[in-house]
Amino acid sequence: MKPEEAVTQINISGMKVIVKMKSESEVVKGRISFFSRSNCRDCTAVRTFFRQKGLRFVEINIDVYREREKELIERSGGSSQVPQIFFNDKLFGGLVALNSLRNSGGFDQRLREMLGRKCSSDAPAAPVYGFDDQDQEEEKKDEMVDIIRFLRQRLPIQDRLMKMKIVKNCFSGSEMVEVLIQHLDCGRKKVIEIGKQLSKKHFIHHVFGENEFEDGNNFYRFLEHETNNQSCYNFRGSTNDNEPKTAVLVGQRLAKIMSAILESYASNDRSHVDYGNITRSEEFRRYVNLAQDLHRVNLHVLTADEKFAFFLNLHNAMVIHAIIRIGHPDGVMDRKAFFSDFQYLVGGYAYSINTIKNGILRNNRRGPYSLVKPFANGDKRLQLTAEKVNPLIHFGLCNGTKSSPRVRFFTPQGVEAELRSAAREFFQNGGMDVNLEKRTVYLSRIIKWFNADFGQEKQILKWMISYLDATKAGLLTHLMDDGGPINIVYQNYDWSPNS
Repeated sequence: MKPEEAVTQINISGMKVIVKMKSESEVVKGRISFFSRSNCRDCTAVRTFFRQKGLRFVEINIDVYREREKELIERSGGSSQVPQIFFNDKLFGGLVALNSLRNSGGFDQRLREMLGRKCSSDAPAAPVYGFDDQDQEEEKKDEMVDIIRFLRQRLPIQDRLMKMKIVKNCFSGSEMVEVLIQHLDCGRKKVIEIGKQLSKKHFIHHVFGENEFEDGNNFYRFLEHETNNQSCYNFRGSTNDNEPKTAVLVGQRLAKIMSAILESYASNDRSHVDYGNITRSEEFRRYVNLAQDLHRVNLHVLTADEKFAFFLNLHNAMVIHAIIRIGHPDGVMDRKAFFSDFQYLVGGYAYSINTIKNGILRNNRRGPYSLVKPFANGDKRLQLTAEKVNPLIHFGLCNGTKSSPRVRFFTPQGVEAELRSAAREFFQNGGMDVNLEKRTVYLSRIIKWFNADFGQEKQILKWMISYLDATKAGLLTHLMDDGGPINIVYQNYDWSPNS
């Protein structure tokens, strides 16, 4: 029976009888499970098929539940290839097997045969909220951690007067030198070198960022005492003292978990995001835990494309986290707080959604209606800004609204091509339109707000042609070539949430 025929209405004089056939999921007593990875086309096809059939299923994404990959290999005879579908405890196969059975018309019969009984305990277990990884790689303790823990206990942490300002929770370089000379029984030169290493590893910072570490009347803070860091949403009162993983690895893992979240809790086209279910999910719990690995990562070793993808992804992940933690902003003042006050501690410094977008990705340019640049002269974060602004970033950054580009995550290897694809999708889905009779081009207000990145209006139209579909490109080319005037109208921006 086709889905539209599943409910039948029978009209009898004086009464109405509605007969509703049981869905496939109501007939099934067992459990469908499948192992997947993030951003896997075959996995998406399997997921879509089960949803269209109205079948409940358990998905085990081994990019999220990395300890389950060993189980997949054991259950599938030595292969980690995905997707792998299980009916109860029986391996069915991957997308090829599913397509074969579906095309032959035998899927429903096989489903009843294999899932006609309740699921046994031998079947793949569903992920459980709060379940901690049993097979995570062992965290490596930073070689300097014993020293820093000793200093936290022994140094006199006080508020000091410096440059006519009260500087809170700090200690002097000379105090640290004297304490370490006694503790390590070594010379002053060796201790100063240790201080510089602690600074490079972001255990301590000069209170005004003026030097790495020097002896004398210079004041420093522990990273956890920085005022901005204490309000960061990936900070839980203490810094991550483990040896930092590489920024590339942490960034990729965060992006894969966020991609898995979208695959489970967003519409297929990513235009609608179910923030409520994300909040309660095990995937999001793991994302929040992993975000603590960002505290002291070394961002300066990233290549240009790695850094580009890292900050694009971090921006989009932080927007999702911010909506969950503080809610979607309603008005102008709420939006200002949302984009400026929600921060992460990354590589030793606090970053807001705004500083990532306007400071890092836009080469420290002022945001719309802002009078100041995100980073002042001397700010250490200036060392990470993009050398030049790529206007395509505006189609890869999502701010959780209906007029925003749809949320996505990028790879270092393909970030440029993926941004071009994002631009084409944005213009195709209402970001640009042409009315030939009125000689008018309708553009997203994003282009008006960030016109410094796109150039003059005529340059924008010419640049845009390569990202339009054939119809819109033809209409725009016709208007530009006939020598007549072109009116540009900027569309109203819909700030309502993409939920």
